[in-house]
Amino acid sequence: QVQLVESGGGLVQAGGSLRLSCAASGRPFSQYVMGWFRQAPGKEREFVAAINWSAGMTWYADSVKGRFTIPRDNAKNTGYLQMNSLKPEDTAVYYCAADGRSSSRLRSGQCDYWGQGTQVTVSS
Repeated sequence: QVQLVESGGGLVQAGGSLRLSCAASGRPFSQYVMGWFRQAPGKEREFVAAINWSAGMTWYADSVKGRFTIPRDNAKNTGYLQMNSLKPEDTAVYYCAADGRSSSRLRSGQCDYWGQGTQVTVSS
């Protein structure tokens, strides 16, 4: 079992930055693919970014490429979503997720574990 706890959400002006954290307990992230999803009001949940923890390979949704990165801290067993140049359309609840099988499975939303979500609001 893995428990995921997100933090770092909040209110920011357009053009600003936020860093979300996803702390894992139970098992090391090195055994998983870890990723971020978001869900805006009235919309379906969508994939944002993912990292194969051991290989360091990353994937990003087209809408966030060049603005978001997904660094990790092995010692803290914590992943991050660094969000720069934020836009009002980035407003959503952001969820951390982990899957023990494959990046394609995680990116499709079929994740073994989910965090509770953290609200990000970008004002114009």
